[in-house]
Amino acid sequence: MMLKPRLFLILCAVICCISITAFASPPKPGKDKKPLVVFVTGDHEYSGEATLPLIAAELEKNYGMRTIVLKAYPDHNAEKNIPGLEVLKDADLVVFYLRWRQLPKEQLAHIEAYLKTGKPVMGFRTTTHAFNYPEGDENEKWNAFGEFALNAPPGWGGKAAHTHYGHNSSTDVSVIAAQANNPILTGVSPNFHVRSWLYRVLPDYPTKGSTWLLMGKSVNPDKEAIENPVAWTGTNSFGGKVFMTTMGHPDDFQLEPFQHLIINAIHWELGQKVPKSWKGRIDINVPYREAK
Repeated sequence: MMLKPRLFLILCAVICCISITAFASPPKPGKDKKPLVVFVTGDHEYSGEATLPLIAAELEKNYGMRTIVLKAYPDHNAEKNIPGLEVLKDADLVVFYLRWRQLPKEQLAHIEAYLKTGKPVMGFRTTTHAFNYPEGDENEKWNAFGEFALNAPPGWGGKAAHTHYGHNSSTDVSVIAAQANNPILTGVSPNFHVRSWLYRVLPDYPTKGSTWLLMGKSVNPDKEAIENPVAWTGTNSFGGKVFMTTMGHPDDFQLEPFQHLIINAIHWELGQKVPKSWKGRIDINVPYREAK
């Protein structure tokens, strides 16, 4: 049977398309997918559940990321429930701002599973003592979260001598000279002042192998004070990249150097280049509240 010329050409075109489709390399899954940053919040004192959503919004608006913010329920003082942690399985970076939680083991399992992937983690201030289980509790090992996840002291006080220099003090922050060209410090002022009272982490922390980025000097301390690192990077015990800062008072979040530091660090954690152009100061105005 002879095909009409027009029908013959159409048939050839269809066969050609099928052949190309059959032998073309399939698109790589997730190649163009925006990274997902999950913020896990729950602290009695520093309003992390209010400051970090504003950072999240900035990441979505200006830096091409997806974000999810998880909060303690029903409020920041609720120590035993942070709904939604199952989403950590899809996260590319998890940012923690916690203080003395006692989450059930079912929720801890989601955090542990994420850590075991070796994906990056970030922590703010009281996350050095994120958990506070009583002695003998089946989840007591989580009291050392600061150490095994963030290269920070394992909890508050105790053998780590982890303390601070009084609520009436504040901190002068300076870039450590050897790290002046570190990409995380791109555009960050070499000297600035934060409201956070200085945490003492020395002499044993940050853990060996960590890179100190910023040094803090206590202003108006309530006891004899020494300078301490206030931000560092490293690799944790699961092989994940770490960025940790002991800053994080809500007044700190108003400061452009601190905001710039956070945005840079998030990009670094995700393996992305630090943005060449700073999108400008983020409007963050959140009050401090005394811890219960």
